Amino acid sequence: MISGRCILDHCLQSILSGRDACQGLCGCDFSTLKSATSRRIGRRRPEIRAAESWFLPVLMARIPSLKSLNAFPHAEEHLLKKTYSGAIVTIFGLIIMLTLFVHELKFYLTTYTVHQMSVDLKRGENLPIHINMSFPSLPCEVLSVDAIDMSGKHEVDLHTNIWKLRLDRYGHIIGTEYLSDLVEKEHGAHHHGRAVGTEYPGFKIDHGHEHHDEAKKHEHTFNEDAEKMVKSVKQALENGEGCRVYGHLDVQRVAGNFHISVHGLNIFVAEKIFEGSSHVNVSHVIHELSFGPKYPGIDNPLDHTTRILHDTSGTFKYYIKVVPTEYRSLSKKVLPTNQFSVTEYFVPIRPTDRAWPAVYFLYDLSPITVTIKEERRNFLHFITRLCAVLGGTFAMTGMLDRWMYRLIESVTNSKTRSVLR
Repeated sequence: MISGRCILDHCLQSILSGRDACQGLCGCDFSTLKSATSRRIGRRRPEIRAAESWFLPVLMARIPSLKSLNAFPHAEEHLLKKTYSGAIVTIFGLIIMLTLFVHELKFYLTTYTVHQMSVDLKRGENLPIHINMSFPSLPCEVLSVDAIDMSGKHEVDLHTNIWKLRLDRYGHIIGTEYLSDLVEKEHGAHHHGRAVGTEYPGFKIDHGHEHHDEAKKHEHTFNEDAEKMVKSVKQALENGEGCRVYGHLDVQRVAGNFHISVHGLNIFVAEKIFEGSSHVNVSHVIHELSFGPKYPGIDNPLDHTTRILHDTSGTFKYYIKVVPTEYRSLSKKVLPTNQFSVTEYFVPIRPTDRAWPAVYFLYDLSPITVTIKEERRNFLHFITRLCAVLGGTFAMTGMLDRWMYRLIESVTNSKTRSVLR
């Protein structure tokens, strides 16, 4: 005979499974059995919750093969042995890790540049020229700055700002003069013989007429102001006075040149002062020469260039190739400027030459423009490099610790055996 408890358990299982097959066994309706079952399940819920708490550890214990995958085994505390050699290796490894971490962090924070080249498409823009030069052997009164492009005309006009500073024989500043005579001039057959009255009101020159003989063309007279000016320049030369020329020029973006010389003087006045072109000393120091604003890392090859002549004279020619450049910073700001390369050439002056010494800067523009982009390294690359160097250091210190421990143990054991003998 089936007991009542067995019938009830059978009905409970039927209700839990959603069946009503127990209705004929226990003689009660389905709703009554369902309410009884609910009360019994409610009484067993704490047991179910307790089973959930120990189920996972039991499951892990029944899968012993899972422990074999542990890459970080742990030993009991009483099985570990700490040594002085291990402490020394640990300190040494920490110092190396800290050093490598600082190096990698600095490497990550440091930006780098990427260079790209393309065809220069700029048109109708000006080319800025910044100059800062010293002439230790020429006074400011005799120096002039001229700039000529391929058309043969000066491009130095109202946009030009050039200053001259008087220097003593030791290079100290003793005065300031604004160079206001840089206006558009024609350089033709009378390049060295233009009317002195235009440049120096104290001088008078009579060019004569074309049908006059050569002697009539070069009749010159000097008034008192002219004589005073010549004496002043000669006195400055005797005192070793020099001149510093600095400022900027705005010229067209075409090939041309600018030069600094005594060409501003009338040729006869220059003869009166220097007594021959071979006595014009164009020794100079280029403190700065650039073709646009500077950007980080730019290297202008003529900066801090010194050329001093002794017992000779001549003309310096610097052949410059200007390369248009754009610098793009991390903030996406674009700085248009120019780089340049240079080749230097010196032509000595002979006593029979009629040319006057000068310093020429002959420039030409490259059809290629360079774009320099400032970029920062990827953070994931930084993490990868950091893990590599720190992990490698940790592995090497572990190997070093084991080698030192075995070495010390072998030495200690050998001494112990020798004492026992």
